[in-house]
Amino acid sequence: MTPLIPRIQQLAAAHAADTVAIRQHLHAHPELSFEEVNTAAFVTRELEKLGLKPQPIANTGVVALIEGQPGGPTIALRADMDALPITETSDVPYKSTNPGVMHACGHDVHTASLLGAARILNELKGEFKGTVKLMFQPGEERLPGGASLMIKEGVLENPAVGHVLGQHVFPHLPAGKIGLRPGRYMASTDELYLTIKGKGGHGAMPEMNLDPVLVAAHIIVAAQQIVSRRANPKIPSVLSFGKVIANGATNVIPNEVYIEGTFRTLNEEWRAEAHQHLRKLCEGLAESMGAVCELEIRHGYPYLENEPALTARVRAAAEEYLGPENVVELDQWMAAEDFAYFSQAAPACFYRLGTRHADGRFAASVHTPTFDIDEQALATGPGLMAWLAIKELSSADF
Repeated sequence: MTPLIPRIQQLAAAHAADTVAIRQHLHAHPELSFEEVNTAAFVTRELEKLGLKPQPIANTGVVALIEGQPGGPTIALRADMDALPITETSDVPYKSTNPGVMHACGHDVHTASLLGAARILNELKGEFKGTVKLMFQPGEERLPGGASLMIKEGVLENPAVGHVLGQHVFPHLPAGKIGLRPGRYMASTDELYLTIKGKGGHGAMPEMNLDPVLVAAHIIVAAQQIVSRRANPKIPSVLSFGKVIANGATNVIPNEVYIEGTFRTLNEEWRAEAHQHLRKLCEGLAESMGAVCELEIRHGYPYLENEPALTARVRAAAEEYLGPENVVELDQWMAAEDFAYFSQAAPACFYRLGTRHADGRFAASVHTPTFDIDEQALATGPGLMAWLAIKELSSADF
């Protein structure tokens, strides 16, 4: 075992209570995307306690540097800070005090872990050559995504970042384990908004009307052929409609129907092609039935690419730190993450941090009102991230 690993593990253990306290504070005081004013102020104060000089970015983001010995490269570590518009139902001492807002996606864990890693790296900065850029990101849960705004404002420059690492909670893995996957890991995501316009009237006189509900039903069913018959079967694709509003009654046909959905894939060329197919199908099918379909496609995050060589090194380093039995290979996941913007701009690796208890507790999925973690994960996250940064800075492949 590399002699530095026991030192990092000792520091992580020594700071574990503080890391948990930070996570619980953040969990109790969640803020929505691009509204993370108090969270950013808290992060800034914690970084200043370490003697660092944090700077604001993208309005409610924070960036800071830990400079090791001169002459080395720069690696970036990222944590997101925003919460979700969900009402927490778990009765825990650190339950959200902000009604209707909850850290249901674990961003409090990410932020606490990165602050913990910053403390470790700051104490060990004489042990490595190069710079660690700490990126505390706003607005991961809301378009256009805080990562894209930070990149536009130059977060990957001055000094130029060679590689980017990020982690995300994963309740399907027990605390103490991590998961990763080289190559294309998470999907792009686009939001679909359809308005089908017809002519409403009495349900007993369909011949006098132009029923947009019927047109909407045909569109919802027919659109699935884009995935089943137009997509290359080797390219994962998902088309789902989750909201349909036809505000009529048992005997009232409405004038219009409103639909919301999502399209996701792991190939940017097919993504653009699918948009064209979807628009042509929706507009053409509606027209063929005498109605009008207006389709708005809001481009979301790109697909997330874990650079294979970097991810292989991260896996090897994680196995050194945690043991090979605690590092697992993940399947592709059709959820989306705006860390994908970093992965499109620089070699990147986004791995998953296990948060479930070994006895099965804390298994609730992210984005649910009962999501919580086994805080033993906070004994893993900060130290591992610090070790990965130091190990990668010393890599001959950097």
